[in-house]
Amino acid sequence: MRFRPCIDIHDGKVKQIVGGSLNDSETNAVSENYVSEKGAAFYASMYSERDLSGGHIIMLNKPGTPEYEASKAEAIAGLMAYPGGMQIGGGIGPESARMFLDAGASHVIVTSYVFDGPVLDHAKLKDLKEMTGKEHLVLDLSCRFKGDSYYVVTDRWQTYTDLKVNTEMLYELAEYCDEFLIHGVDVEGLKQGTDERLLSVLAEAEDLKITYAGGVRSYEDIDLIYRLGKGRIDFTVGSALSIFGGDLDIDRVVACSRVNN
Repeated sequence: MRFRPCIDIHDGKVKQIVGGSLNDSETNAVSENYVSEKGAAFYASMYSERDLSGGHIIMLNKPGTPEYEASKAEAIAGLMAYPGGMQIGGGIGPESARMFLDAGASHVIVTSYVFDGPVLDHAKLKDLKEMTGKEHLVLDLSCRFKGDSYYVVTDRWQTYTDLKVNTEMLYELAEYCDEFLIHGVDVEGLKQGTDERLLSVLAEAEDLKITYAGGVRSYEDIDLIYRLGKGRIDFTVGSALSIFGGDLDIDRVVACSRVNN
């Protein structure tokens, strides 16, 4: 189990937001937990100094907007500060994937592009895999509970797809990608604890590379991820870190993850 650091960028600034508040139709409704005075390069350099590879930069604005362009410029600065050490996601498609890889990203993280409305488009997924190479592709499966199961949601967590989250689905998609970034959307950014039910589902996929994101608020939560994930699931922490205005010390978080290895 490894700690995977993050850099979330919105309107050209490093931020931590309540994930469910991000909405295309109500741009002023975004709920911010923290807005940093430091840029993405500062955080990427911090992670590089600690040899924390495999973290992710996420651009939270809608592609095609001036705000996205500002976030993109900030993201590229982060990639250049830690070449090969960070993954990048947020509005990624074939046109931009190669550019971000050339700019220093180890992987591109994709969700919405490979969906046609609520349906997974296998042709798009295959084309993207062939363009980037499986070894450079991460699928971000942002998950929300509905009824009696988790489903992947897209369009910045606003649209339910028909993709049910289970072991069979994960192994099918693993043919196309190197690893998964799994967001527990119901707890993302709330610092109310991890989604234990989702972690139990993910733990059934024994030999896949999975990073869990959502709700981590304490060192005990990290131990819980280790136990429920059987030591196989990596994790990320956002709003709860002291570098983003929270209470958890990054070096202690790193130590917890390495002790649990």
